[in-house]
Amino acid sequence: MIENNIFKALADPTRRAIFEKLATGGMNASALRAGIDISQSAMSQHLAVLRGAGLVREERRGRFVHYEVDPDGLALIARWLAKYRAYWPARVDDLKILLKDMDQ
Repeated sequence: MIENNIFKALADPTRRAIFEKLATGGMNASALRAGIDISQSAMSQHLAVLRGAGLVREERRGRFVHYEVDPDGLALIARWLAKYRAYWPARVDDLKILLKDMDQ
């Protein structure tokens, strides 16, 4: 299941930080490392995991590789969450009724 790869990739706080930086706009690995205390090889490994999960894509621009969020990966997350979106309003309504009954 592809969603498992996505959630495994985002389970790591460093990868989440990298993904969040990329969500503000694409950049190269050197720019991504700014403010994150990791080595170049660690950054490469994290980017490889994010690419493997379909969350990040890369494009070579001259000597540099430019990374950006892959919208297809985000679409997979959105579809997975959509399955549960209908569940929560009903549960919240049930909770409101329960709390109202407990107050009386």
